[in-house]
Amino acid sequence: MLHPTPLQHEARPLSSPRIYLVRMAVFLILVGFLGLILFEPLKKAFFGNPGLNALIGGILLVGIVLAGRQVIRLFREIRWVNHVSGADGRTLARPPVLLAPMAALIGDPTSRASLSIATARSLLDSISARLDESRELVRYLAGLLVFLGLLGTFWGLIETVNSVGRIIGSLRTGSDAAVLFDELKTSLSAPLAGMGISFSASLFGLAGSLILGFLDLQAGQAQSRFYTELEDWLATTTATSEAALSDPAVATQAMANLAEGIEGLVQSMRAEQKLLREWMEAQAARDRDLRAALERLVRERAH
Repeated sequence: MLHPTPLQHEARPLSSPRIYLVRMAVFLILVGFLGLILFEPLKKAFFGNPGLNALIGGILLVGIVLAGRQVIRLFREIRWVNHVSGADGRTLARPPVLLAPMAALIGDPTSRASLSIATARSLLDSISARLDESRELVRYLAGLLVFLGLLGTFWGLIETVNSVGRIIGSLRTGSDAAVLFDELKTSLSAPLAGMGISFSASLFGLAGSLILGFLDLQAGQAQSRFYTELEDWLATTTATSEAALSDPAVATQAMANLAEGIEGLVQSMRAEQKLLREWMEAQAARDRDLRAALERLVRERAH
């Protein structure tokens, strides 16, 4: 909740989310190192169902890019806030995207001086909604990976059940036990392949969901820190504006401006009343002339 803080002489700049990008990079490096160690088993599992597993891998790559983008896009917003607060003296090349409503309202010192707590609260609610909306796609992709893993599981189990049913139906009764066992062993290769499809898809799907879940966690932490520090900065700004308004000199100037505005409004209303009175007098004169003309016309027709 937004609360005004004591007046400060220097606005606290927002910190960089670079640490969260570093965590993401380290985690992905560890995952890649683990995949390199287990390359041969993973290769066999991947070719158990290459189509579905390739789809899972593609979705995972898209999710990784989107999760990293959620953190990278904060750099522009943080740079703009630090520039507006005076903590960053560099010239801005591009305006913010996530903080576009805030840039329209408090982009200049005059607007910041009149920023109220209600306006700041409304801005924070809008930014919070935008941050949550930006993470929806990554969360959906994490759930989609789990779904594809389960889909591969049921697909492999269906193939396994069908294969076992065909094997049982094709067994010859009354044959020698050794021959029957050899036929059963040969026929079980298809069900085992179906189990490979089942468990390989589950493996890649759940592992991909785990990776995206960690990346989304880091993106969420970066956005939470950005939101918290932005809330603190806005609280400082609103406290500054309220303290400025409580200054006697500022209050006297505001009253003078208000009196000047009221005087201008009164003069404008008097001018409008004068115009209205002149219009009514002209209208009355036209009515008298019309009445006189009608009376003359009636008299002429009577004679």
